[in-house]
Amino acid sequence: MKRTRKFELYVAGVCIILGILLVGQVRTQEYIGKSQIPSRRLEDLSDMLRRSDAERMILEKEVEVLREQMSKVVEGEKTAETIRAELAKVRMVAGLTTTEGSGVVVTLNDSKRQAGPGESPELFLVHDNDILQVVNELFAAGAEAVSVNGQRMIATSEVRCSGPVISVNNVRIGPPYEIHAIGNPDALDSALHMRDGILDTLRAWGIEAKVQKLPAVQVPGYKGGLYFQYAKQVPEGAQK
Repeated sequence: MKRTRKFELYVAGVCIILGILLVGQVRTQEYIGKSQIPSRRLEDLSDMLRRSDAERMILEKEVEVLREQMSKVVEGEKTAETIRAELAKVRMVAGLTTTEGSGVVVTLNDSKRQAGPGESPELFLVHDNDILQVVNELFAAGAEAVSVNGQRMIATSEVRCSGPVISVNNVRIGPPYEIHAIGNPDALDSALHMRDGILDTLRAWGIEAKVQKLPAVQVPGYKGGLYFQYAKQVPEGAQK
């Protein structure tokens, strides 16, 4: 916008100079017509008038050029604004920006039940596969953005066991696990509470599983790096 303002001021300045020259030219012609002046002086005024005509023509051409340039600048800024809007949309779809909207918050925590004889204590802990199933269920129900303990889930995200804790996006997290999801709260809640679904299975082992429907849920943007060593973009029209 600053560049456009500079062009506008420049065009205005040129127009003012052009107007001054035109007024001077008219007054000179009136003066020549009304006054009785020596021939030498008349020749000087005629030369001055010719120079004013020449300068006026140059300025008129310059005004035309500046107007064309200003038009291109304005058009370019509109194009740049469109590109910025499309880029912002792509970044949001890719999960690189913080987003907010209605949705649910799912909280999972290890069971407080003690393992009985012959039972493995591992059965009463939240595992990476449990979190992954909840995340997949949310996406299948139409979730537009999901995070696990502040880690945004994108196409390259991984959820895996890392010793006594769970790793998401190569960041180690521990219980309680908070899964934020943006989408239709009723649809997301219904998908999680399907009969014999993931939450029923977890609760059968005493795993604490709570779902809150909220009017405003915030999901942070992905903070990791994006590197593609093997995948390359295929130009349009070259797909097999």
